[in-house]
Amino acid sequence: MTIPSSPTAAAAVAARVLLVDDEPDVADLVRYRLQGAGHEVMVASDGLTALRLARERRPDLLVLDLMLPQMSGQEVCRQLKSDPETASIPIIMLTARGQPAERIAGLEIGADDYVTKPFSPRELLLRVGAVLRRVRAGEGSGARREAALEVGEFQIDKGAFEVRLAGRRLELTTTEFKLLCLLIERRGQTQSRERLLSDVWGYENAIDTRTVDTHVRRLREKLGPHAASIETSRGAGYRFRVPAAAETDDPSPTV
Repeated sequence: MTIPSSPTAAAAVAARVLLVDDEPDVADLVRYRLQGAGHEVMVASDGLTALRLARERRPDLLVLDLMLPQMSGQEVCRQLKSDPETASIPIIMLTARGQPAERIAGLEIGADDYVTKPFSPRELLLRVGAVLRRVRAGEGSGARREAALEVGEFQIDKGAFEVRLAGRRLELTTTEFKLLCLLIERRGQTQSRERLLSDVWGYENAIDTRTVDTHVRRLREKLGPHAASIETSRGAGYRFRVPAAAETDDPSPTV
């Protein structure tokens, strides 16, 4: 049974999705539900085919199993994220590997989300829609060509989808870019994990707050000696520490 949705709502997030799973029953179920939500679906049953299709067809999103023949889902993700031509394609991992360490490993190599089997098809659709909205919101900000926001040694250009730190360009995923932008724009204000899941990931309910912790950890690693700029407010969430030289800056970006 398909999830009831209006044609307008479906069209708002309709996308070309590459579904990668070697279990025919799972692939048929997910394809059916995705098509019912208005998406165009391509299917691959092994890692090498998935990699080729992703490079040739440039899908808007991958739903990727990890245990695949010929090439693992982890390696598919790693190769796509290391290639500038495909690095921006969001990836949702769909797998039976649900241990916390495995979830963290998946997110660390660049996955945007992680869904474990057995799974709720409705939850998967919600996550697909949330990732697509997040990516398109980033594209929309580029279309508006917002001017750069500068705080201390951080320079953000939403139009160019670029963050520079002390003159060095940071290589960030879409989610990391949005997370850092939001924390900087709301600098000095503690953001709860639930609020971040809503505003960055687009989730209406706090599905898994550990996702936030994992992305913050990855972001800190990329900030290097500036990692302490993102502070943990114990039991509450995270906040961006305002550099002393930037405390008097206008908190609103110039438009």
